[in-house]
Amino acid sequence: MGRHGLIAQAALRYGGQAVLEGVMIRGPAGIAVAVRAPDGQIVLRSRSLPPRRKWQRWPFIRGTFILWETLRWGMEALWFSANVVAGENEAREVRESPVAMLTITASLALALGVFLLLPALLAEGIERMFRLSAWIRTGLEGIFRLGLVLGYLAAVGRHPEIRRVFAYHGAEHKVVHALEAGAPLTIEGARPFPTAHPRCGTAFLLTVILVAAILFAFLPASTLIERLALRLALLPVLAALSYEALWFSARYQHVKLVAALSAPNLWLQRLTTREPDDAMLEVALAALEAARALESSPRSSGHARPSS
Repeated sequence: MGRHGLIAQAALRYGGQAVLEGVMIRGPAGIAVAVRAPDGQIVLRSRSLPPRRKWQRWPFIRGTFILWETLRWGMEALWFSANVVAGENEAREVRESPVAMLTITASLALALGVFLLLPALLAEGIERMFRLSAWIRTGLEGIFRLGLVLGYLAAVGRHPEIRRVFAYHGAEHKVVHALEAGAPLTIEGARPFPTAHPRCGTAFLLTVILVAAILFAFLPASTLIERLALRLALLPVLAALSYEALWFSARYQHVKLVAALSAPNLWLQRLTTREPDDAMLEVALAALEAARALESSPRSSGHARPSS
């Protein structure tokens, strides 16, 4: 494997998310958050994370751990960014905050109720009304689930503040693309890349919908209560299968068939990304630079640097 191939393989370990007026980047050594403060400075916060145990990296097991970590550290990054935007530079640690853990738990419960159970209830009602087959019921459930996601993303994307978050989302994707391509990690180097990325969390949502439709179609339960209970019990399996499918599609994007099959994941990101300006790219690059620095100097830090 050539040097460019090695760079691309190492870069696959980087990802992130948008936060309020900023970007969080996670690398193999830890996470870094960069936020544009009201005075124009870029406030940085980085944290080293312990490496996962070997068994936590096994295929079909790693997806569940990664999903929880994404929720946990993503919530902390959002709180940190909110504090910076409000004029503060500190954020309480998620692991030390019962309120934060309660917020995550409540958010998960609400998401499960709306995203997982509501479509099943709607499909069940239509099946009984028109005496449809179980296969049609499962198909309707998937359609309702997709409709909920699309409707929600389209609705929230109309809010001006959310549009700015979506633009930072695009900036995060651009700088990760630049890293993977071995391009200069500068505003000029990142600007030409697309705002969509195969490993995006939005792509994960669509993958979950597809995998759920296939997985749930083969459940043996006959009553509504049994079906709902099985859906909840199989959540770790659903997360694991969806993560592996997304990882495979991102890893083999150079294969035409894989790229074609994963194209809807990229199309959906038109709802969750916007074209960033150069100031947003500067913030995303600062987060990426701080995350990469953790590989050679694994120490948590927090500071601000003037914008250029």
